[in-house]
Amino acid sequence: MVLYGICMGSTNSHSNVNLPVLFAGGGFKQGQCLVFDRQNNDPLTNLFISMLQRLGIETDKFSTGTATMRGLEMV
Repeated sequence: MVLYGICMGSTNSHSNVNLPVLFAGGGFKQGQCLVFDRQNNDPLTNLFISMLQRLGIETDKFSTGTATMRGLEMV
């Protein structure tokens, strides 16, 4: 798995919400762009839960995340 992102959603306002990330590998479906609702978005830590579970670590929460990231499909 490779995860790349930046710590600002908007460099003009220095916002730390709606962060763009690039995620590849790990047995998840590739070749797609997932876009989520800006107002009703999952926390990025839900992606971390999905990654940890894929690595075989049994967890259902990480920081503010309480579920796996919706929209990710395993192949």
